[in-house]
Amino acid sequence: MNNSPLSVLKITEFRNFILGRFVFIMGLRMMGTLVAWWMYELTGDAFYIGMIGLAEAIPAITLALYAGYVIDKSEKRKLLLTTVLLFGVCTLILLGVSTSWFQEAMGDKLVVIFIYGVIFFTGAIRAFSGPSFGAIIASLVPRELLITASQLSSTSFLIASITGHAMAGFLIAWLHVSGTFVVIIILIFTGLSFLLKLKEKPPGISSEKKTLEAVSEGLKYVFKTKEVLAALTLDLFAVLFGGAVAMVPVYAKDILHVGPIGFGWLNAAADIGSISMVMGLTLSPMKRRQGIKLMLAVAGFGACIIVFGVSKWYWLSFTALLVSGVLDGVSVVVRSNIIQLKTPDELRGRVMSVNSMFINSSNEIGQFESGVAAKLMGVIPSVVFGGCMTIFVVVATWFKAPSLKKLEY
Repeated sequence: MNNSPLSVLKITEFRNFILGRFVFIMGLRMMGTLVAWWMYELTGDAFYIGMIGLAEAIPAITLALYAGYVIDKSEKRKLLLTTVLLFGVCTLILLGVSTSWFQEAMGDKLVVIFIYGVIFFTGAIRAFSGPSFGAIIASLVPRELLITASQLSSTSFLIASITGHAMAGFLIAWLHVSGTFVVIIILIFTGLSFLLKLKEKPPGISSEKKTLEAVSEGLKYVFKTKEVLAALTLDLFAVLFGGAVAMVPVYAKDILHVGPIGFGWLNAAADIGSISMVMGLTLSPMKRRQGIKLMLAVAGFGACIIVFGVSKWYWLSFTALLVSGVLDGVSVVVRSNIIQLKTPDELRGRVMSVNSMFINSSNEIGQFESGVAAKLMGVIPSVVFGGCMTIFVVVATWFKAPSLKKLEY
């Protein structure tokens, strides 16, 4: 069978999955951008942006291992549809909170509390939704097309992120907060309509297995598979300390003075770089020495964060984030390929949940770390510190995890 991207897209079910996920992720990324901007408008304090990340990360991390077990023992289509629907409900609630009537009746302090409450629930939902999207791919395509399908999935995710980030800035300027939430709701339910076309997917494990034993299997597998563990650990700390994007609202308003449209493009810059790299690697995959290339890319990512931190010129800041995205694209491809290739089908939900704990939730913890560091050090020193720590993590990994340097697939 031809392994080109077009051959994968000829599979109707995979095509519906890609379209549904694309529109859904575009809405979610738009919501993340909108909520960060909205929170800074309400409070004028970068610390509260960081607290958004913590509010989402706590339930996402707490439920991650159990979520993986639930995914593997559940019919995946039904679970996926349920999580997307629940995201839609949460967005409807945020729309209500954003109305002038609600804000006048409750005041800004209660509005902030409501936002954190809803974001907490979206974190709980995401513990199930993110790994579900990753785990279902292998059941949509033949194994010989799995790498191509995985990279196309990453590509569509990143394009959706770019579009969501950039459009949010424009929509905030044109439609304000409530109008932007209406657009997000339309996107989420449009994505749901595509995902409804998927066929049922049988559970990966039997219900007879003890819950605690089944939950722990995914974690045990990651820790005994050294290549997976090293790649996830490197990415975890890089994202944790390199989360400069969390401070983009502050840079946009108070340092670069560019307003919501410039803010949207700054948010999109890293994703534009990532999608360029992921698309390039989809068409021309890395043949060898993927481990060393991964480590060099993460070190370069840290250097870009330092440049962004000290820059007071908009186009230099945009370029630094753009190049950081290019380098992050290498990490996205290498990590996703290792996980898809090395994970047995019956463990996919649980291993994807561990991946979610390591990578996806580290974005939110990184956002919280950035908010706390900004409070303690100031915004610019905190971003520069994060970039320096990212480089330090790569140096430490180089000496402590030699298996990653030798990694090839």
